Amino acid sequence: LIAGTFQLTVVAGMLCAPLLYRDARRRIPRAALVCGLLAFGGVLLMQAAQAGGRLDREAWIALGCVAVSAFAYPLGNRGLLLHLERAGIELDATQRVFGLSLASLPLWLPVVAYAQVEAGAPPLRQVALAGGVALGAGIVATVLFFRATGLVRRDPVALAAAEAMQAAEILFATLISAAWLGEAWPRGIAALGAGVVVLAILLFSALVARREAPRD
Repeated sequence: LIAGTFQLTVVAGMLCAPLLYRDARRRIPRAALVCGLLAFGGVLLMQAAQAGGRLDREAWIALGCVAVSAFAYPLGNRGLLLHLERAGIELDATQRVFGLSLASLPLWLPVVAYAQVEAGAPPLRQVALAGGVALGAGIVATVLFFRATGLVRRDPVALAAAEAMQAAEILFATLISAAWLGEAWPRGIAALGAGVVVLAILLFSALVARREAPRD
């Protein structure tokens, strides 16, 4: 449910565009928005197959935090790209990831202190798992994502397409869970949702390719 909620980020960047840009990029590309909503709809279908029970107060708080982060992620990336563009500064993807991570420390340090007081130090296994996620998703995947968005930062449709590729995360998570952790393979609504996500990604690719195709 948390992973599915974070997929709001596939449309969050486009919705934040009018708040950031003052040129043609402030316009929300309708075709790209439709593709993004289709991808998010596919994610919701995949999550619906896992729905069950009622959410308690802590779960709603967690989902609210994830929803905010889904907008903060593309907003921070696009905002940094725009700032660098206006300042005439070129930073590669690794430097941008490091800069955003460094700038977020004033928020994370109090969170760490609070967690230490409330729950104490995490067990070694949890530290190892968190480290693996940080390496795979926080470093490798984020650097690649920032590299892709940096290449197409002046094209709103291509930028939206690069952001929407994050919807594939839920596909990989489902497949890896089934192959390695013994969870059930997606069936019924979940399989339909996976197909919708793949379709949305293909439509995004076709949309960008059509825009890039030479015209006679």
